[in-house]
Amino acid sequence: MREALYYEKLEDGRVHCLLCPQDCVISEGKKGFCKVRVNRGGVLYSEVYNQVMAVAVDPMEKKPLYHFLPGSRILSLGTRGCNQNCDFCQNWHMLQPDARTEEYTAAQAVEEAMATGSVGIAYTYNEPTIWYEFVLECAALARERGLVNVLVTNGLINPEPFQELAPYVDAMNIDVKSMDPEFYRRICKSQLEPVLYTCRAAREAGILVEITNLVIPTLNDSEELLLELVEFVEGLGREVPLHFSAYFPSYRMTIRSTPPETLVRAKELAEKRLHYVYLGNVMIPGASDTHCPGCGNLLVRRVGYSVDVTGVDGDACSRCGRPVDMVMDGRRKR
Repeated sequence: MREALYYEKLEDGRVHCLLCPQDCVISEGKKGFCKVRVNRGGVLYSEVYNQVMAVAVDPMEKKPLYHFLPGSRILSLGTRGCNQNCDFCQNWHMLQPDARTEEYTAAQAVEEAMATGSVGIAYTYNEPTIWYEFVLECAALARERGLVNVLVTNGLINPEPFQELAPYVDAMNIDVKSMDPEFYRRICKSQLEPVLYTCRAAREAGILVEITNLVIPTLNDSEELLLELVEFVEGLGREVPLHFSAYFPSYRMTIRSTPPETLVRAKELAEKRLHYVYLGNVMIPGASDTHCPGCGNLLVRRVGYSVDVTGVDGDACSRCGRPVDMVMDGRRKR
């Protein structure tokens, strides 16, 4: 364990965690909402500092990040715990308080990334915010060694800790689960507005941002909610990629899977306002390809995690010369 960052001591041995909008006040011997930050003797500790549950070298497209170093591979790390509790969680086993972890330091992560030829480190699988002390340390060390840092996140983090971490982050995939605050409250036990703030703050910090939305029948798949999401992403920038992903029953949710036609409809709606819209968790030919918004040239063809960069010359479209809205090689310069 390590003493946590971003908390204050209160009366009677209680502590107030300031890391995320769950805003936990934690009594002696108790844990916060995330189940990994614990009050011991009036001091808040992280139980998962230097503790890892999953380590793998993944395609960048699995994050999913389609506009950041396409075709590259990245060391991906996760631990247990989350600051949301979504009824449809795909990695629910990582939420369990008895989930097994192993000792794994930031130095080990960086050395493994270098040894495996990874372009950097992705903090993923579970929510990296609740692993904050490790992620901050590891990201700084990775940056020193010329590696990139990627967050795959639900976006639920307070502004001050995000601003401290942001200078070390090169790209983020942020999960915007719905534009309905009630959906967040009821289905995720969370809040919408802090997530939208993080999306805006990441763009302002110069981080490459992609947005993912898991489309769940009857809950967030109405045309009204889809259009509201598209409008929000357009406000971030028409060049910001939006991924619509198919839902499958998992954890506590038994609603039927997302029909492919629902995803196609969402893509058609979004493409009227956005340059880059993709479909995930479903095999629809062409739904993951990237085309030039200027001339329609095929820039990147994707089949599963197989990537073929066909129409990019340097950092421009090979047909019309329009700059591509992608980071193609090397560390992102900010």
